[in-house]
Amino acid sequence: MQVPLLDLKAQYATVKDEIFAAIGEVMESQHFILGPKVEECEKADAKYSNCQFAVGVTSGSDALLACLMAENIGPGDEVITTPYTFFATVGAISRLGATPVFVDIDPVTYNIDFTRIAEKITKKTRAIIPVHLYGQMADMDPIMALAESHKLVVIEDAAQAIGSEYKGRRAGSIGHYGCFSFFPSKNLGAAGDGGMIVANDAERAEKLRVLRAHGSKPKYFHKVVGGNFRLDALQAAIVSAKLPHLDNWTAGRQTNAKTYDRLFAEAGLVETGSGKAKVLLPKVAMNRHIFNQYVIRVSERDQLQAYLKNHGVGTEVYYPVPMHIQECFAYLGHKAGDFPKSESAANETLALPIYPELSEAQLRYVVDCVRDFFRTRNAGGSELTPATVQSSKA
Repeated sequence: MQVPLLDLKAQYATVKDEIFAAIGEVMESQHFILGPKVEECEKADAKYSNCQFAVGVTSGSDALLACLMAENIGPGDEVITTPYTFFATVGAISRLGATPVFVDIDPVTYNIDFTRIAEKITKKTRAIIPVHLYGQMADMDPIMALAESHKLVVIEDAAQAIGSEYKGRRAGSIGHYGCFSFFPSKNLGAAGDGGMIVANDAERAEKLRVLRAHGSKPKYFHKVVGGNFRLDALQAAIVSAKLPHLDNWTAGRQTNAKTYDRLFAEAGLVETGSGKAKVLLPKVAMNRHIFNQYVIRVSERDQLQAYLKNHGVGTEVYYPVPMHIQECFAYLGHKAGDFPKSESAANETLALPIYPELSEAQLRYVVDCVRDFFRTRNAGGSELTPATVQSSKA
């Protein structure tokens, strides 16, 4: 059996007619940059995220960059974030000449450990970028309390978390900005790059609109230096066509996650009375986990990944090298061991297929392959115990 990590064609087949109709409207209008379709998408995304404003941009990466630019963050400034994230989070900070300051993760949720943020705040700190990794939100209330007490800006990196919730509040609606990505593999994906910034402050939203169009207002008159961050109408139309289906797709991912949980338990791979487990499963700590990824944790990750590949199961490692030990950030002076929880996650985590169109037979096959891998290791391989992966909130 073949079980790919992601099957975009399966989803496309269910919305093909709607997408073609949306594309057709754009082609008939010949209005490709910003315009009515982008405004329609912005309004729909703002409403979905329980925010007052939304500004369409070229990508999730540019969304982060534009928010930092809107706050005039640059050389001499520090921005706190996590080293366990996609490059764009830290790259945006570095591109503006600001200094990324890292805080290790909570190893259960993989999100920033809020209990360690305060010790990293200095007079140079301007912002905090919590990353809502894998579809589950960071612990936002204490982060916002810290930000308020130190007059810091909070930019939610919600690229993997559209529709996720924290205490009933949607991703992107709690911080001063929320950044989404419409990369094709995301839960809500375009047919190329695209992104969205949500906010509840009219002045900030307007500044973003100006920045995304080279800093011009009106056209050809520039008070600030911006960039070409405009969302094009074709991508906006596709996202708008897909958005009404997103909650059903999320429900499918959540159902698949619960099925995985049950199958792994039935296979005897999770925690037992002895406290030992071959596989640690993802934990749902916040209200609404949307499972952009279903990430397990195993001590022999690379061997398991190779075994699954040989048996037709697609997987991915998010992310094998934490940001603090990436070559391009060597100037920050970090070394291996500085952020041990992030490094441990980078060595032990593996994302399994979770897209909503998976059948239970496919899910069972994935779990059976994992079980068979451990059997081939003579049932004597390394085991993970909850004691070795403790939440900072425990």
